[in-house]
Amino acid sequence: MAAAASPTVFLLMVNGQIESAQGLEEGISQITSKNRDAQQALVWNFPVDITFKSTNPYGWPQIVVSVYGPDLFGNDVVRGYGAVHVPFTPGSHRRTIPMFVPESTSRLQKFTSWLMGRRPEFTDPRVVAQGEGREVTTVRSQGFVTISFNVVTKDMKKLGYDVSPSEMQNPSIVSLTDGIHKY
Repeated sequence: MAAAASPTVFLLMVNGQIESAQGLEEGISQITSKNRDAQQALVWNFPVDITFKSTNPYGWPQIVVSVYGPDLFGNDVVRGYGAVHVPFTPGSHRRTIPMFVPESTSRLQKFTSWLMGRRPEFTDPRVVAQGEGREVTTVRSQGFVTISFNVVTKDMKKLGYDVSPSEMQNPSIVSLTDGIHKY
């Protein structure tokens, strides 16, 4: 019988949904309208299903969310960008992503971009995830997006990564067999 080969990569599977948004005016990622309740949330329940394959969790993958919506003239404009790191701990996770939009730096640029229907936006979504070069970008907070997802891993422990849920690593939790004594 041949011995099983050691894994050279690990897998991380994420499934869940982008649930809702608070504070955003509107979005077209999945068509919705504001609830009529006091929160006026945009509810999407947009499905997320991703599998990552890697050898190293450095710079861990992120989920980048871009929300667009029509302006006064019907042009699709950015309503918010945000990103969240994918945790590599198996289990259920819920994250609230702060959203932001780039702003023009002068009143003339703001007026011109509004008039032309061409507001500032990032052409590459990696800008949102990396942060490099963003120190010179003026942004404005634009609400929050809530995402919930489940994480399943494969072969991380075999590659030397301890990804036990934190409650399993807590020594104050008593095992069921701790109270059993043999006489």
